[in-house]
Parts: sequence; C-alpha cells; structure tokens
Amino acid sequence: MRIAVLSDTHAPRRWRTCPPAVAAGLAGADLILHAGDVCTAGVLDELADFAPVRAVLGNNDGPDVAAWGAPESLQLNLAGLQVAMIHDSGPRSGRHRRMRRQFPAADLVVFGHSHVPYDASDCGVRLFNPGSPTDRRRQPRGTIGVLQIDAGTLLRADILPVT
Repeated sequence: MRIAVLSDTHAPRRWRTCPPAVAAGLAGADLILHAGDVCTAGVLDELADFAPVRAVLGNNDGPDVAAWGAPESLQLNLAGLQVAMIHDSGPRSGRHRRMRRQFPAADLVVFGHSHVPYDASDCGVRLFNPGSPTDRRRQPRGTIGVLQIDAGTLLRADILPVT
C-alpha cells in the first residue's frame, strides 16, 4: 500500500491548486492522509481526484472541513499497520511518550502543525510529520511524505521535497 501524506496546505493563502510537484508525489497513491490545516474543504475534494482521502482537523480548519468528515483525531488499520493521526502533537519534549499514551495501539502516529518534517521512533511508536508542501517556514524545501506499508509493516517512510 502506497500512502501519500500531507499537512499544513493552508489554502487558499498558500494552496490555490495542487502544485505539479505535489501531484507527481500523489500519483499512484492508494490513499492520501492529510494531517490538518487544510483550511478549505475544496483541497480535500481536489486530493480525492488522486486517491481516497482521510483527514483530521487542524487549528486553522473551519466548519466546512469538519462537515467534509475530518475529525479531531483518527485511528486506522492500514494493511495491518495501526496508524493514528492528529494535527498537533504538542511540544517536542515528551512527544513520543504523550503520543504513546494517547494512542496506545498505534504503530505509527502521523501529525502536522509544526511544518517541520519529522520521522523518528521511541517509546514503541514511530512519529511522522510530512512537513508542509506550501508553507516551509524555516525549512529549506516544501515537503510531503510517502509511506509504503505491507502486511502490517512500515517498509518505507520518505519525506520528499516538492519545492
């Protein structure tokens, strides 16, 4: 299973339409996860042209994103891997322990909010933040994530530059 992961697209200020490099990263995805701060539900509709989409609410998301179907957090079984998703995982200090407590069954927790790409394991859980494709803040490039999952195993987790 190939899963594209995005967060913090911040439409329409930062995302007017899907950038070509992001579209290239979405090609062939079996599923798209969006870890919040979509800002307008139209982005989720646009992403759904590439693959099915699951999203969570971010702190900048309005009622239209909630009405689209994005909850505060989400737990999914993806090809046998237990995956949780939340927008804001809180401060860096204690993050792994906090996510382990909040999502005790999760093998992987996908989050956003910081716009900083992150991929690390500790406390029996892997945390993955794809960064932002459109609002890189202090990062050198805009980024998305791509996960490869098979038979309950996360085979690869890549952070791809798109700007």
